[in-house]
Amino acid sequence: MKGSVPSILDRPIMSDVALSLENVNAGYGQTVAIEDVSLEISGGEVLSIIGRNGVGKSTLLTTVMGHTSMHGGSIRLKGDEISKDKPYRRVWAGLGFVPQERLIFPSLSVEENLAVAFRPGKWSGEQVLALFPQLKDRLYHLGNQLSGGEQQMLAIGRALVGNPEVLLMDEPSEGLAPVIVEELQSVMTRLRDEESMAIILVEQNSRVALGFAERCVVMNRGRIVRDGPSAELREDQALLERLMGIDATSDGRSVNDRT
Repeated sequence: MKGSVPSILDRPIMSDVALSLENVNAGYGQTVAIEDVSLEISGGEVLSIIGRNGVGKSTLLTTVMGHTSMHGGSIRLKGDEISKDKPYRRVWAGLGFVPQERLIFPSLSVEENLAVAFRPGKWSGEQVLALFPQLKDRLYHLGNQLSGGEQQMLAIGRALVGNPEVLLMDEPSEGLAPVIVEELQSVMTRLRDEESMAIILVEQNSRVALGFAERCVVMNRGRIVRDGPSAELREDQALLERLMGIDATSDGRSVNDRT
């Protein structure tokens, strides 16, 4: 059925699965924020995740990174179970994370922020500075002396120098000026087209998300309600709004938010 969510067991077995979640339930303390989430992404594949605020998009990424309480299910990275691993071990195993809050070290310089995250591989500090020339001019400035856009560039660069095989990006354009958003989108497109890492992008702006990845996951109320081609959602606005729980005939609020 169009728009239905296939079971992870119904999909073809892929030999190059970079990250897989199976029946994951997780949240904060005893509160469950995501339920029965199953998802696979292959090496080099790009995936966008969209949905309204509070439906579990960011929680899904932080769960993969080990920052929430797992209540059930399995998370595997390149076939290895990581559900009980500490976050730093997940980074060592090949995960990179650009958090929504950026979370750069405010008392360290740009150079030091990159140095502490470095792991041997293709990406070096020099390559990050070539990707973001603004940071080269701010190399010895502290994290708290950077603009919001520069902090986001540094957060992306810090994830890259860890040389991940799977890069998780949580709303990298949030709160930034349009000119900075355009620049970041150009960088993200380059990473998508020229690099071999798998990328999962959480993005509130559905236009950006659907344009970035050929495959899109829609979340609602902590669950995946659709996993399929982005093109269908670009071409069918009514379907997109229905999956996201938006009443397209009225004021745009979720039908679940009305009293």
